[in-house]
Amino acid sequence: MKYVLVTGGVVSGLGKGVTASSIGVLLKACGIRLTAIKIDPYLNTDAGTMSPFEHGEVFVLDDGGEVDLVLGNYERFLDVKLTCDNSITTGKIYQVPNISMPSLLTGPDNFCVVHVSLVPVLNEVGEQKTKPTQHSVQGLRGLGLAPDILACQSTKALDENIKEKLSRFCHVPVADIITLNDVTNIWHIPLLLGEQKAHEAIIKLLNLQGIAKELALEEWTSRARTYDTLHDPVRIVMVGKYTGHSDSYLSVLEALLHASIACYKKLVVDWVRSSDLEDSAAIEVCLFFKILQSLFLRSMETVEAQGADGILVPGGFGDRGVEGEILAAKYARENNVPFLGICLGMQVAVIEFARSILNLHDANSTEFDPDTTNPCIVFMPEGSKTHKGATMHLGSRRTFFEVTDCISAKLYGNVGFIDERHRHRYEVNPEMVAELEKAGLSFVGKDETKRRMEIVEFHAHPYFIGVQFHPEFKSRPGKPSALFLGNASLRNMSICL
Repeated sequence: MKYVLVTGGVVSGLGKGVTASSIGVLLKACGIRLTAIKIDPYLNTDAGTMSPFEHGEVFVLDDGGEVDLVLGNYERFLDVKLTCDNSITTGKIYQVPNISMPSLLTGPDNFCVVHVSLVPVLNEVGEQKTKPTQHSVQGLRGLGLAPDILACQSTKALDENIKEKLSRFCHVPVADIITLNDVTNIWHIPLLLGEQKAHEAIIKLLNLQGIAKELALEEWTSRARTYDTLHDPVRIVMVGKYTGHSDSYLSVLEALLHASIACYKKLVVDWVRSSDLEDSAAIEVCLFFKILQSLFLRSMETVEAQGADGILVPGGFGDRGVEGEILAAKYARENNVPFLGICLGMQVAVIEFARSILNLHDANSTEFDPDTTNPCIVFMPEGSKTHKGATMHLGSRRTFFEVTDCISAKLYGNVGFIDERHRHRYEVNPEMVAELEKAGLSFVGKDETKRRMEIVEFHAHPYFIGVQFHPEFKSRPGKPSALFLGNASLRNMSICL
């Protein structure tokens, strides 16, 4: 076993995860088998109860592990399936009796440290400054780790004299100092590292020359360059609770990006905070006017104003902003705008349908209104209302198609079942399914008990789909999620969703 440890210094958010993923891409492209581990200092045993406003999304693994979003980046870049064992936190360590100080007993040629640091450029003089990295390396050495490779983030490529200065004060060879300068898209990072022979340095340090093959990044290079040439936009309106922090929906954004590139479209996301659509003093017509005028119409810069190509309502918890998401689902349904509701997004679509079509005006989820007389969404029986962590319906679960002649089944290749990842506590009330289907909804996908509604469609609409699972977690570059790719995979259409 050989190890590449990626550390970071100076400031947070430098891109340790992307750097580690990119190194993995290079090594995998050289024929080396690998996996990835994320080590976090927080005391939580997992990321399940962390606020999406502060820590971004919670990524869910096949085995139900709720982990940091960086593991999602690992899975997407490396095209691997990780488990909860690939996530280590201080909380997990403290569960082990008789904790002792960690020690490195890997032996020679088995351990490589890549330190990601910042080389800022002062606008006043335009000079790249090395002092932050020097101090960062000094702190790293104080922990008993010496960097073998420096990956320095800067707005431009490092000048040679800057590399030489870093080499002198950080005791790292000039050849092993890598620049992480600004690029046009994230997929250029592995290419940038490859151009600077980062993989060769790591392979040499780990004595892997005997098994490493020649670097092969043709597909990755093509994808990165294709992205740079896209001009024709596809506009998706994202109506969610946590839109102030884009990392809260990172996997959804990545899935949209994978689909848009497959359609040769440039992704444009219009963020809408669902709570902004709520106004207790306003009547529904006013809210619709607000949506129509400021959210779903394209700019009048074009000769012919057109609506959004699709509306997406992602997952979330709590009642804040739910009424705004219900209005978004209503607008999409009534105006034939392509709609994809994920988890809570599916639930609000069902609630809206019950209110508008069945005239059940108090229809709601018991999560938001425990006393509703028309509970469309109910608490799942095996869940816990008191313990929040790891008590949900989690991980990969199987969904069986009940209807073969439906959009979802066709998108998935007309298979009998699919396996997708879940993260929820509430679900569609099975006692109301017959009434909802009689009015026009169709629950085309269910679990093996046929009591859990997994996929809903509205067949009177060209593309109106809600899913209880999270298809974004399994989307990959070059292999976009079927539901995000949408009708473009069935017909020669130029939109995703």
